[in-house]
Amino acid sequence: MRALVCAIGLLLPWQHAAPSARVAVRIDAAEAEAVLRIADRQASGAEVPARDWDALFATDGYRRLREREQSMGRPLDEGAFRQFVLSARVTSRAALLRATLETWTRADLSGAAARALAYLPSQAAIRATVYLVIKPAPNSFVFDTTKDPAIFLYLDPARTRAQIENTVSHELHHIGASSLDADYQKAIAGLAPPARLAATWMGAFAEGLAMLAAAGGPDVHPHVVSPPEDRARWDRDVANFDRDLAGLDRFFQDVVHERIAGEDAVQKAAMAFFGVQGPWYTVGWKMAVIVERAFGRAAVVNAVGDPRRLLVDYNRAVRAGHLALPRWSDDPLAAVEAR
Repeated sequence: MRALVCAIGLLLPWQHAAPSARVAVRIDAAEAEAVLRIADRQASGAEVPARDWDALFATDGYRRLREREQSMGRPLDEGAFRQFVLSARVTSRAALLRATLETWTRADLSGAAARALAYLPSQAAIRATVYLVIKPAPNSFVFDTTKDPAIFLYLDPARTRAQIENTVSHELHHIGASSLDADYQKAIAGLAPPARLAATWMGAFAEGLAMLAAAGGPDVHPHVVSPPEDRARWDRDVANFDRDLAGLDRFFQDVVHERIAGEDAVQKAAMAFFGVQGPWYTVGWKMAVIVERAFGRAAVVNAVGDPRRLLVDYNRAVRAGHLALPRWSDDPLAAVEAR
């Protein structure tokens, strides 16, 4: 389980040279440009011609947003979207949204990709389009990481360019890690079904690895560019590391011993560890920090391709450093054949 990677308007290339041929990332702001064009007409009192609506609904950003919503069982209603574009939520903030769009399109994508790439194995590739969108729901997300990876960023004037660069780096790491999924699934294919489920969900620690990568290293706070309240929430949650690792350890034991049985039941239990940035993030991040400090960044990079390694190397680091920290139980590690 990994975090789980234009016809009109603005299409930007790299701000700087790409770190390597393994990376291809572009910004597509066509949907946002089309929305703002309509908002400007609405604000001036002019009638919005049909060609403007046609241009908006033909953008890749809108088309792929519609595909994503349909995949989630939430069909995007074109009429409701028109009402949103013409509403005060957009028209009264058009100038602010345009200024934000101009700032975000100057984001250092090459730097964001370089941070992600530094924590990815050499065989990983990053291919993605970053869509800057104006839409009703104020959420950002990754879509279709296997076929045509996309990062959707909700245009939010409250978010700084540095925060956007951090978010993009985090999501690019997920997309790069997802390019290795087929190899990992092949590696665990021979496990018993319960163990295979446990090994698959160990991949959810990718959230913590992506936090480390986006920050740029173990000595940088993962919320260094975030609002103070987000940093404080993270610090409170990381302080619960011992408790949360124990909870995840019980989860893995319950899965391999079939006390939680079946994919649906396992998924329901696993989802409880996500939260805003719950244990999959905080425990994964702290384990990765401890492993990197003990054995170097290469050990963390190896765990991207085989998430089982993160748990094994964390246990090794705790023993070798005589750290007063909890360790993973032997049963789940033996069941998933972690080495």
